Amino acid sequence: MKILLLDIESSPNVAHVWGIWQQNVGINQLMESSYVLCWAAKWLGEDEIMFDSVHVSKPKKMLKRIHDLISESDAVIHYNGTKFDMPTLNKEFLLHEMNPPAPYKQIDLLRQVRSQFRFPSNKLDYVAQRLGLGSKTAHEGHELWVKCMNKDKDAWFRMEEYNKQDVILLEKLYHRLLPWIKNQTTIIMPTVRFVRAVVVLTYKSVVFLLQLPVLIRDINAESVAHGVRERSKRERQ
Repeated sequence: MKILLLDIESSPNVAHVWGIWQQNVGINQLMESSYVLCWAAKWLGEDEIMFDSVHVSKPKKMLKRIHDLISESDAVIHYNGTKFDMPTLNKEFLLHEMNPPAPYKQIDLLRQVRSQFRFPSNKLDYVAQRLGLGSKTAHEGHELWVKCMNKDKDAWFRMEEYNKQDVILLEKLYHRLLPWIKNQTTIIMPTVRFVRAVVVLTYKSVVFLLQLPVLIRDINAESVAHGVRERSKRERQ
């Protein structure tokens, strides 16, 4: 069973506006729509933290890599990923003419926190600090994203550190919440059963194809034998 911890960072939408309060932005005011800047991921229980970005890779290559990791997983752990990370990635996969990843289950730790606890804030940084798990990497705020969009190398170094730290916190929080996560087995096992079913079907198909020449030979032999028997009957009559 392979469980992937995942976090993405995306660029902001860029638009022309005439104010900063309660603005209704028209499509014709949208100059640039949001896109995935980078992602960080790691397999549960393993040390390596993987990272890729538009700074070091072409967008499609970066997306193909995380697409492959998701397809390889039985489940993906994220924080608000049900509403943000996964739909954002799916949008990017679609725009780059990729098929959907292989089926996987989602474990959204934000949903677990909201449904079972009453913290003053459900933000990952607050919950992690309150539980003594550490904190998110400090940075300059919105300016970090702007600098990365402008290809600032130092900013990208901080963005990578920030993105990877979120994944570290995710794993710590998952282990802390694990006794509280209901139906953990039913969250993941259906996907495992699906994969096993495919493997079994594929195996049976291969076996059938290997046996097909023998079956054809036996059918032909039986047809010949039946013809001989019928001809013998007619000759005796």
